[in-house]
This record gives sequence, structure tokens and C-alpha cells, in this order.
Amino acid sequence: MKVAFNDLHKAFESRIRLGIMSALAVNEALDFNALKEFLEVTDGNLATHLRALEKEGFIAVRKSFIGRIPNTQYAVTKEGNKAFQAHLKMLERIIKAQQ
Repeated sequence: MKVAFNDLHKAFESRIRLGIMSALAVNEALDFNALKEFLEVTDGNLATHLRALEKEGFIAVRKSFIGRIPNTQYAVTKEGNKAFQAHLKMLERIIKAQQ
């Protein structure tokens, strides 16, 4: 069985972006610090990957304040969920093709 690797979405090739989408897929929303702690990445690295996913329209950003402290929340969009689920299905097809 031949599998088209081109069907994998480029936005999810990075382990960090894959981790962001995985974490957000099972949570309604997460803040920057929760994602940073979960993924064990630097502020700059995480911010870069979050911007890339936001640019694709895969995540939504909501900025607010908790008291006087700024808080940035991230959530998967409908488009992002659809693309991520398609990516996961393609990964499953690749694995099954090798069995």
C-alpha cells in the first residue's frame, strides 16, 4: 500500500507545534505558561510556534488580565481541529500501511 506523505500538514511537522495542538485538542484552552511548562521550551521558541499556528488559523488567542497580570489563552479553532484530526488520521494510515 502506497501512502502519500504529502498529505501530512506542514504546520504539524515540528514536535513543538504537534505538542501544542495535542495539548489544546484535549483542553478547552491553555495559557502561555501552561504550554511552556508542558512542552519544556523557552518563551521565544513557544511564541514563534504559537504565532505560526495562529497565522494558519489553527489556534485562537485571547488576551486578558488576572488582577493586574496579563494572561494569554490559546484554544484550537474549528479549522485547526479539522486539520489536526486529518493529520492524525494520515499518521494512522502511514502506521497501518507498515503493519
